[in-house]
Amino acid sequence: MKKFFNYINKEVLVQSAGLNSANIGLKILSGILISKFIAIYIGPYGMALIGNLRNFLSVIQSLAISGLYKGVVKFISQVKNDTVALTKTLSTVFYFGFFSSMLLAILCYYNAEFINDLLFASNYRYTYIIETLAIVLPFYALNMFAFSIMNGFSKHKYLLIINILGQVLGAVVTLILIYQENINGALMAIVITPALNLLITIVGIAFRKSFITSLKITEVSLSVLKNLSPYMIMALVSAIAIPVVMIIIRNYLISEIGIKGAGYWTAMTRISDYYLMFINSLMALYILPRFSEINSKSEFKREVFSFYKTVMPVFLLLLFLIYICRSLLVSLLFSEEFRPVENLFGYQILGDIIRVLAMVIIYKFLAKKMFGHFLILEIFLFIIMYFSSVFLIDEFGVKGAVMGHFYSYLLYFAIMLLIFNSSLFGILNDEGLDETYK
Repeated sequence: MKKFFNYINKEVLVQSAGLNSANIGLKILSGILISKFIAIYIGPYGMALIGNLRNFLSVIQSLAISGLYKGVVKFISQVKNDTVALTKTLSTVFYFGFFSSMLLAILCYYNAEFINDLLFASNYRYTYIIETLAIVLPFYALNMFAFSIMNGFSKHKYLLIINILGQVLGAVVTLILIYQENINGALMAIVITPALNLLITIVGIAFRKSFITSLKITEVSLSVLKNLSPYMIMALVSAIAIPVVMIIIRNYLISEIGIKGAGYWTAMTRISDYYLMFINSLMALYILPRFSEINSKSEFKREVFSFYKTVMPVFLLLLFLIYICRSLLVSLLFSEEFRPVENLFGYQILGDIIRVLAMVIIYKFLAKKMFGHFLILEIFLFIIMYFSSVFLIDEFGVKGAVMGHFYSYLLYFAIMLLIFNSSLFGILNDEGLDETYK
C-alpha cells in the first residue's frame, strides 16, 4: 500500500495535475455546457440521436486508427533511440493507418444512406452528416497518429497545450452550431470537431521535421504490425463492442418506448461518463503500468486489494453524493424536461461500481496480453448486456436499460472472480509464480 501511495504522489498526481486533470476538467466543463445547450435548444429526442452518432463515431474512429494508438505509444517509447527501428515503426503505422482510414472513409461515404437508416431510422435524413464524417475521417486518423508520436516521445507539455486548445475550440464550435442550427448543428459539430484538432496538432509538430523524413513506404514492416497486433485486437474489441451494443439498445428503446425515453437513458449515460473519467484515468496511469511489471500472484492480489481499499471508498463516497444530489444535477446539466432521468441513477451507479471493480482486474488482461480471456469476456458482456436490457426494457421501460447495465456487469465481474479465484482468494507466498501472469 505504501508503494501505491508513493507512486500516486510522485507520478500519478504530477501527470494528472498537468495533462490528465486539465484535459479531463475541460472535457467535463465543455460536456456540461454542451449538455445544457442540447437540453435547451433540442430536447430529449436530440439527445437520443446525438447519442447514436457519438457511439458510431467512437466505433468508426477506432477502426480508422485500427486500434493502434496505445500500442504505438508503447513501441515508440521503447525504440525512440533506435533510428532504424523507429523509422520502421513510424512508417508502418502511418501508411497502414492512412490506407485503412481512407478505405473506411470511402465505405462510409458511399453507404451513407444505409448508415443513416441504422443510426437515425428512415424518417430522419442526416445522410450529409455521414458523408461529412467520411470526408474528415482521414484527418482524425492523422491527428491521432501525431498524438501517438508525441506521447511516445513523452512530449506531455505539447500534448497538454494541444488538448486544452482542442477542447476549447471544440466546445466553442459545438455551442455556436447548436445555437444556430439546433440538431443539425449538434450532429455536424460531433463529426467535425475531432478533425479540427488536427489544425492545432500540426502547429505542435511543425518544427519536428524528423518525424516527416522518417515516413518511408519502403520501410513498412510486417513484423511491426505483428508486434502491434495484440494491442490492435484488444483495443478494437473494447472500443467497438460497448458502443455498438449501446446503439442497438438505444434503437430498441426508440422503437418500443419512444425517442424521448431513449434520450433520458442517453442523458444518464452522459452523466456516468463524466464521473468515470477520473477513475479511468487513474487506472490507466497506475494500474496498467503496474500490472505490466507484476509476475507473481501475490503481487497481483496485493495491488488489486490495495486499489479496492484506498481508491474505491473515495469513489463510493463520490457516487453517494451524486445520488443524493441527482435532482440538482439534472437541473444543472439538462432541463425540467429531463426530470425522469432522476429515476435512472440508482441502477446506473450500482452498475458503474461493479464496472470499476471489474476494470481493475481486466487491466491484467491488457497488461499481459491475455487475448483469449479478454475477447471471450468482452463478447460475453456484449451479448448479455443486449439480451438483459431488451428483456428488462420490455418489463420496466426505460429503467430496464440501466437495470440491464447493472446485471450485466454483475455477472461479468462474477466470472472474472472465478477466473482469478486462486490469485485473489487463494493462499499464496511471494515466490508463487504462475505462467498466466508472466
